Amino acid sequence: MATVVVGFVPKPEGEAALAAAIAEVRLRGGRLVVVSAQRGGESDPEWMAKTEAELAAARERLDAAGVEYVIHQSVIDIDVDAADDLVQVAREQGSDLVVIGIRRRTPTGKLILGSQAQRILLDAPCPVLAVKPE
Repeated sequence: MATVVVGFVPKPEGEAALAAAIAEVRLRGGRLVVVSAQRGGESDPEWMAKTEAELAAARERLDAAGVEYVIHQSVIDIDVDAADDLVQVAREQGSDLVVIGIRRRTPTGKLILGSQAQRILLDAPCPVLAVKPE
């Protein structure tokens, strides 16, 4: 039974990753681990309500797909980022595949923010499927 780990963000690239991960779990059999990382210290009630609504929509989509899944929500601090969290979950779960969504970024954006996708591709303990939104 395969374990597929997907990084989920409520953006077009996250939605594309979730769709591809569902397809991979159906193809391989097994379960899906959905990783949703949020920055710590967020206390804005409006932001928190929006985040919960987005995760609820993802749960509905997963329920409708009929796949076995678990959602791993984590709060990360300034010293840890989403790429590290995703790789750590993939290691802990003994994943067979990691699925991430990617988007085009400007050279300046890459320089300032680094490349989360590149770090996941290089550090993941298993193959990584990178998908683009349509």
